[in-house]
Amino acid sequence: MTPALITETKPEDWTYVSEGGATIVFSYRGPHNVQFSGHVLRLRKVPHGESNCTPLDTNTEQPDDTMVAFQANIISKLVPSEFLPSLVIVLLDEVWLRSLVVLRDGDRPGERRQTDQIDVRRNMGVLATDLIGGTPIAMEIKPKWGFLPTECHLSPETVALKTTTCRFCMHTSFRLEQGNIGTTYCPLDLFSRDEMRVRKALGALWTGWYESHGSLNNLRFFVEGRLAKPDDDHSVQLLQRFFAAGGSTDVQNLRESFTSTLAQALLDSPVLPLLSTLQRTLDILDVEGLSKLYTQTLSGSLCDGLGSSVPDPSMEEWEDFVEVYQSDHHFWDHTVPSPGHLRYYLMAYLLSATFKDCSIIIRPKPAQVGSFDATIIDMDIKSMDRLGKWEKLDRKIVEHYKSSGSQRRCIDSQRVGQSGCAQLSK
Repeated sequence: MTPALITETKPEDWTYVSEGGATIVFSYRGPHNVQFSGHVLRLRKVPHGESNCTPLDTNTEQPDDTMVAFQANIISKLVPSEFLPSLVIVLLDEVWLRSLVVLRDGDRPGERRQTDQIDVRRNMGVLATDLIGGTPIAMEIKPKWGFLPTECHLSPETVALKTTTCRFCMHTSFRLEQGNIGTTYCPLDLFSRDEMRVRKALGALWTGWYESHGSLNNLRFFVEGRLAKPDDDHSVQLLQRFFAAGGSTDVQNLRESFTSTLAQALLDSPVLPLLSTLQRTLDILDVEGLSKLYTQTLSGSLCDGLGSSVPDPSMEEWEDFVEVYQSDHHFWDHTVPSPGHLRYYLMAYLLSATFKDCSIIIRPKPAQVGSFDATIIDMDIKSMDRLGKWEKLDRKIVEHYKSSGSQRRCIDSQRVGQSGCAQLSK
């Protein structure tokens, strides 16, 4: 199929929706167009410190081209299509992009504008299903890590902490000391399948959203196609109308109505159990066990850090990987990982990171009161050169948490204890 051309629309046809660390999203609001109506445009960003004038090499594969292929060829084999948005390539134009920057850059949060901008050099973007527009309200939840690691490959210094407190809660403590906003949200409550715990998690997400003035990204609301903030009276009134259904509209009751409604929607959906299973079965060694296997396997060669000497997988390798994951993986003894499977375990950890970092868009089903659709988004492919950074961050987070004296107990209701684990030697 021939890719759509963005120049078939006008920059003023697109409105700002939201953005993350690497991409920015706009929603089509122009005249009806078969290719663009009902879609959002996802564009790559570039830090201000990097040149936005040097042309990119158009002969090399661009991230968006890979991202679309990754979902079509890899993610779709692990996640049913009903829980995925459609993704297609759209061809971009630099003059068009510069006009979009002039028109919409002022709609971005101030802190984002100071950090980065649309990369006008890109000649490809992504058109995705618009899950925000066309509905009175939509919610985005970024659930994060939904499991505790097993003891097998953890060191004596970390095993007690890592099997008691989840990674997200330890990271929250670490970020709080660095001056970031805190939250009482624990992903293991959200993933628990227990109604009271799910409500607790949603209540914590709501409180974090409200008290941070919408700056925490684990919960976001979109009202009438626009990002809603707690201090936006119009948006909050519409949230009250949707959740309270004519009842009391004070903030506390709105929170309770939200947690009750969303808890049932999540309990009725298989999305969270699916994500938890994928995360924990792909990250079977923890980064500590992965690092030990890497060091042992490459002990006689250059080893500057986890993943440093390993090229990124090709799409064909990813396809082979999924075949092994869906077959042989479940028969291997992961307590004694084979050095011959090192590349497989590295790829498994990368894919686990994709599912740890994704978001879920929840929106009401048309003409079905009380029913919701859940769609998983932002499943980008991760690169090998991030493994070393993740290993160092993991060490920093655990060391900080150990020194802080905190003792939060996180309950992984899906965890099956393993005994007789054979650890890799140090």
